[in-house]
Amino acid sequence: MTFRIPFAVVVGSAVVAAPAAASVFSFSQQNVWDAYVAFQALTTVTEDFNAIGDGTYASPFSGAAGGINWSASAPGGITVQSGLFSTQNPTTLTFSFSPGVQGVAGNFFGRDAGFNPVPSIVQVTLSDGSGYIGVTSSASDFVGFYSNGASISSLSIAVASGSTVFSTVDNLFFAVPVPAPGAAALVGLAALVNRRRR
Repeated sequence: MTFRIPFAVVVGSAVVAAPAAASVFSFSQQNVWDAYVAFQALTTVTEDFNAIGDGTYASPFSGAAGGINWSASAPGGITVQSGLFSTQNPTTLTFSFSPGVQGVAGNFFGRDAGFNPVPSIVQVTLSDGSGYIGVTSSASDFVGFYSNGASISSLSIAVASGSTVFSTVDNLFFAVPVPAPGAAALVGLAALVNRRRR
């Protein structure tokens, strides 16, 4: 007695067994991005730019959040107002991250000279060339990414809405590993031993 296996079943089995290719996923809802990051056993740290005083700064401008060092650059410089981080001129705003991150997100939008959000076409592009293009109209509009392969080392924001609209971000969110309880305990123990030596 011979058994015949339909060709489609063999092909389907081969497809399931094939290794998944690395890819970058994009998100337009923060609650979905947050849930996906948590599902990957990572946590989220936020750079809200509130510790940066209002004013104009030379490019590049650097900061840190949750162990992620970031540097922002834009031709003509950076300007900050009430926690909104933006370009001084209507140009592209580029962030680089060290170390690279598996996930990054933010509230990206275009603003006018008075720092008011204006309807804009926003293009967000990652270091590997993948990205997102969409229309934004408020400071709470969200775009997020997660890479299941190589880490993300940079992100750029450009707006295509005229010569008086500036690329702006009102929060950057990073997906980072959750500190192991043992690691946190060792750091505390090291601090205690160091204190006793003094």
